[in-house]
Amino acid sequence: MDSKELYSLPICAFRRLGRMLNKYPNIQRKKGETSIPVGIFTDRTICRKAACDFAAMDDEAYEISSELYEEHDYTSKAKPTINPKNVVSDFHFELPSYRLTDKEGDLLVARNKTQLSQCLEIEHSYSTSLDLVGLQLWRGSLLLADWLLDNSASFAPRHSILELGAGVGLTSVVAAMFAPVICTDVDRGQIFQIINANVNRNRHLAKHPVEVLQLDFTADGLPEKVLAALPQVKTVIAADVVYDDRLTEAFVKTVKKILDIPPSRSVLIALEKRYVFTISDCDTCAPCYEHFLEQLKVLGNVTIEAVPTDFPQYFRYDRCKELVLWKLTSKF
Repeated sequence: MDSKELYSLPICAFRRLGRMLNKYPNIQRKKGETSIPVGIFTDRTICRKAACDFAAMDDEAYEISSELYEEHDYTSKAKPTINPKNVVSDFHFELPSYRLTDKEGDLLVARNKTQLSQCLEIEHSYSTSLDLVGLQLWRGSLLLADWLLDNSASFAPRHSILELGAGVGLTSVVAAMFAPVICTDVDRGQIFQIINANVNRNRHLAKHPVEVLQLDFTADGLPEKVLAALPQVKTVIAADVVYDDRLTEAFVKTVKKILDIPPSRSVLIALEKRYVFTISDCDTCAPCYEHFLEQLKVLGNVTIEAVPTDFPQYFRYDRCKELVLWKLTSKF
């Protein structure tokens, strides 16, 4: 691992660096920080020495954990079924009042808040290496799930929702509450098994079918099954897929392929601006997010808009100002 690669690491990766830096003096922590163990370095030389020590470690010598687990207690009594090293988390949320239905699908009037309370059980990894972060859950997926809930009245069962880079499938499960879902990712680390297990765990909520398919952003073309389904897809969703420049470039190219095929459809992309520490400036910036915005400029015949994130919050998480939502709509 080269020290330059530190630029692309999410800040939570610096927890390991922070523990290691205990042996170095003159290092302070920002007040109130919970996810950035090392925020202010008062000695530039010490900073470079510590970062080089960190960079010299093997890739498998550290693991990354999502900040999400530190914000709330998602502990579940349920046990993992795919990998005993995984955990199961309970994600409680409130249904919009107009979405309360009986077993036959008829709308009901909520008489109390308890009727609107629901819970998703999701199996996932608690920590992983950087290349398997899709096995964890990140805040962007919950922001996107909130958007799905808030806009659920606009989804029709005759139109499918396509998810790109679905990870362990939380947003696909939420989407399947309102429409059929095509859930895609690259099958690594038992991820397809985990997605299917999570869909089955939540069948009482996800009443529409979920089809799990392989879609590699770096592949030359779209899979035949995805191409065949696109005429019925009006909404494409993706969360937390922007954290590596090469992957971001491949992701945007995949989005372009999808938007170039009629009819018109929209792509919703939820992500968190990932600030990293740069050795050269001894400061933080969000290079992966900035690179993502640069890549969006190459899209043609597409309307690009930032979606305000002040819509109601239904899931429990910290909706920080770094969480953003972008909407790309093709013009036909």
